[in-house]
Amino acid sequence: MRHVISVLVDNKHSVLSRISGLFSARGYSIESLSAAPVDVDGLARMTIVVKGDDWVVEQINKQLNKLIDVAKVVDMTGENFIDRELVLVKVNSTKSTRPEIMQVANIFRAKIVDISPRTLTVEATGSEAKINAIIGMLRPFGIKELARTGQIAMSREFTGKL
Repeated sequence: MRHVISVLVDNKHSVLSRISGLFSARGYSIESLSAAPVDVDGLARMTIVVKGDDWVVEQINKQLNKLIDVAKVVDMTGENFIDRELVLVKVNSTKSTRPEIMQVANIFRAKIVDISPRTLTVEATGSEAKINAIIGMLRPFGIKELARTGQIAMSREFTGKL
């Protein structure tokens, strides 16, 4: 099963390597990892996506909680949360294919962020499924370069119940 783990850590240069080392030392595979500072000085949020059964993820959570620089660990799987991913796709384009590529971008509410005589660069955000779909639609034009952020996530405050 796929798990999304949110980890609040001290924003120090060695924390990322320690956490990724924890995973590799135990043979756990990280599917995606995203990290950036948060609004509280000195802290950063890491969103880690891993595949494993509940026992494996419980062991990961326990090991993460043992690290000194870790402030909070939350397995968001099964909770109500918002997740997004960002992708930049540089697509081969000609005068004749450019309108079609722009139409695909428009349908996915993506943006054209760069243009050259031979390429268009598309920026898209959304769920993993949406990102995979737009990549699939752009692939026939010829993808020259692609960069993905990996998943980021945050719990929802309002669940619809009062």
